Amino acid sequence: MKLYAKTIPKTLPDWATTARRSGNLFEIEINAQHPDFQSLLEELGTEIEPGTIGVKAKDLCSRLGFDLSNPNMHPLIEQAQTLISEIAANTNYKQLLEKGYQPDLNIANASTALTYLQWELDQNRETSI
Repeated sequence: MKLYAKTIPKTLPDWATTARRSGNLFEIEINAQHPDFQSLLEELGTEIEPGTIGVKAKDLCSRLGFDLSNPNMHPLIEQAQTLISEIAANTNYKQLLEKGYQPDLNIANASTALTYLQWELDQNRETSI
């Protein structure tokens, strides 16, 4: 199981590790089978709908001292654009292209799609004000 957070405490429980950091997000891997994690889930479990018990990510992150990633689309799009730029500049990616790699969706198309998404969000924001 993975969680993405903007901030994390200096020390994590035994069942959580920082997998990587990308931009301003931490990727946290959780060993969902660890008994301490299972106990925490049982403690935080609530009835989401009749007959369905679950744990809200917000409650779990709050308990762990994580600051959840911003659900606002603009920072996510910026992060995606940054990652696309990093992929395009990566020597492994360049080597693949030199060897004839031709993805269905290339870097330029992905970047353009994100730009269009950004424009759409900006346009919707202007019309809703």
